[in-house]
Amino acid sequence: MDAEFDFELLRELTETSGVPGYEDRLRDIVRREFDGVVDEVRSDAMGNVVGTVEGSSDYSVVVAAHMDEIGFMVKHITDDGFLQLDALGGWDPRVLKAQRVTVLTDKGDLPGVIGAVPPHTLTDEQKEKEPKVEDVYVDLGLPSEAVDERVAVGDLVTTAQTTVELGNHVTGKALDNRVSVFAMLEAARRLDDPSVTVHFVATVQEEVGLRGAEAIGVDLDPDLAIALDTTVANDVPPFKSPEYVTKLGDGAGIKLKDSSVITNRKVHRRLRDVAEHESIPFQLEILPAGGTDTGGLQRTSGATPAGAISVPTRYLHTPTESVHQSDVVATIDLLTAFLDSETGEHDYTL
Repeated sequence: MDAEFDFELLRELTETSGVPGYEDRLRDIVRREFDGVVDEVRSDAMGNVVGTVEGSSDYSVVVAAHMDEIGFMVKHITDDGFLQLDALGGWDPRVLKAQRVTVLTDKGDLPGVIGAVPPHTLTDEQKEKEPKVEDVYVDLGLPSEAVDERVAVGDLVTTAQTTVELGNHVTGKALDNRVSVFAMLEAARRLDDPSVTVHFVATVQEEVGLRGAEAIGVDLDPDLAIALDTTVANDVPPFKSPEYVTKLGDGAGIKLKDSSVITNRKVHRRLRDVAEHESIPFQLEILPAGGTDTGGLQRTSGATPAGAISVPTRYLHTPTESVHQSDVVATIDLLTAFLDSETGEHDYTL
């Protein structure tokens, strides 16, 4: 790994469990990493964590990266001790079969599996049935009495996956969006004596509707907002350009639009100018489906100029999401250079 690329921190962030509304373990890591780096750390009633670096002016910038991951909540325990789940975030049920999971309970974490029936025992009707999340059950390998003693309705479930280097890539669960939290923390470390006040925010509940960003946008009422998130990289078979959206290894994504936002053209133009001036590789991102905190920040406290930097990611919303190391470095470099050059005097009015 690159000397400036703290892989161990990225691994810790991604392997830690934190579904929407229950990001407690991530909050602890973010607070720890903010310690000694920012001037003030605080959290709110929703669970957003704000690390503020005071600038020499009252002009304020919010940099937001959501820390929640898609997961599940236990909604029912069968008489035989299997767990039935309710989705927290957008899952494709096809990727869930034969996955290991972690069940987070008040009495400690439990390993489990989402089983798959052997294909040669399925009927033709079962083979043709469209998979649904409600058809998924977690097997804890315990008798029903033990399950009843240790698990309760409302406990949380995440996939269990290690984060590893894969050639020039990093792959694991929850890279959406812990890789952006990682980039934000790295930029906060590098930011030195900014001209403007910067609020670095690890937001919550993005995967269920941009809820944390909408709340923090009202509370902080920034003059400028920059969101960090992952974006689709369909540069794999059977897709062909331009269906890729972005490609791994081609640099940070500068967002032009997604389903939640059309970014301020002066903001994304300045992001491009900074990238070109600093020789930071970048690519333009037009995401046809999927929303980000950018949309929540743009309009929840009046009209706010908003832009976004995206980390190209293969296999989004699966336990094997993959990013390219150089794209992560480019994202950190671009965010840092953009903040270093923000004076509060740029006119983003259209």
